[in-house]
Amino acid sequence: MTPAMRQHAAKPPTSAVIDGIFRALSDPTRRDVVERLSMKPASVSELAASYKMAMPSLLEHLKVLEGSGLVRSEKKGRVRTYELAADRLKIAEDWLGHQRKLWERRLDQLDAYLLQLKKEGFK
Repeated sequence: MTPAMRQHAAKPPTSAVIDGIFRALSDPTRRDVVERLSMKPASVSELAASYKMAMPSLLEHLKVLEGSGLVRSEKKGRVRTYELAADRLKIAEDWLGHQRKLWERRLDQLDAYLLQLKKEGFK
């Protein structure tokens, strides 16, 4: 278990953490970078080869992703390599799962109420 996962298990993430993750994932380029990094780590130049944008623009995307904790980087010599920090995706997954459970329960309650109304003869 990584230190971030232990921290996540110890206390729930703050709204600011969750907001940062979803803000980072709100951009299609950043989602694509996350998807690419889910396969394997990549250097900035490897990532840049796939996008038709200026290097400063890509670096800004990487900065947002790293700021949210979704990716981390390591510099060796002149090469900066990025890798996915999957534990942050787990935070988003957990939040979405909680929302799904809430809405499933609410819809089940509505369904039961509507069935009761139908049974009582309301149309």
